[in-house]
Amino acid sequence: MSRSASTGGDTAAPGAGRHARQLGIRERVADAGFVRVEALAEEFDVSPMTIHRDLDALQSQGWLRKVRGGATAQTSAVFHGDLEQRRAAMQEVKDRLSAAALALVSPGQSVMLDESTTALHVAKRLPRRAPLTVITNFLSALKALAGVPGIDVVALGGAYYPAYDAFLGLHTADAVRSFRADVLFMSTTAITHGTCYHQSQETVHVKRALMDAAARRVLLVDHTKFTREGLYALAPLTGFDLVIVDDGVPRDELRRIRDRGVDVQVVPC
Repeated sequence: MSRSASTGGDTAAPGAGRHARQLGIRERVADAGFVRVEALAEEFDVSPMTIHRDLDALQSQGWLRKVRGGATAQTSAVFHGDLEQRRAAMQEVKDRLSAAALALVSPGQSVMLDESTTALHVAKRLPRRAPLTVITNFLSALKALAGVPGIDVVALGGAYYPAYDAFLGLHTADAVRSFRADVLFMSTTAITHGTCYHQSQETVHVKRALMDAAARRVLLVDHTKFTREGLYALAPLTGFDLVIVDDGVPRDELRRIRDRGVDVQVVPC
């Protein structure tokens, strides 16, 4: 997660001090939209190198995007916002996609969910198909389903990433391998040339493990995913048994996907 912030030019407070500074940086960047490294270094009385390390850590956790000279919280082609921003985006479309996903679920099945906000919409519908066993690393989904009659919840632990409200990384991926599910519902950050991408290596580790652990793999993506970029390759679309999209995906894009042999279901929105 976060790296040591000490440098030869100053002695950055370890532990709680570093955490407090990084929290302050997050708040400054969120409020201003963009903040320069020099301004942050002056405000927190540390060296620019310490700020660079803080920004590296915060970017890896999904809180902001490090850019030349500073950091930004503005969404872009390669930074898609923190959890609250992603929850607020495309809500009606995600709800339609989740309704199509629910039609694939039968009582008695085991269902895996990733940490995507689209999967959270699926989670909220799953009680209609109880009894079910739901396995997930997404704390928001766990909270939505905890204590619901007929839903047995299995939590996948590991390192907790607040920006995703999820447990991610190699330990979580190892935990996934203890299970086998009937179906997986997941999403992705971006789709380019028939391949899914994500901004976080920790997330990719877990998503790949989820895919390996499911008998049927279903990808739920809205049309905006086809206009974005990501850093780390996750899987080709051909790695999924079904891809559910909304009707905002251009026809040419749909034709290219189907030409690759991908089974695509288009949901009117």
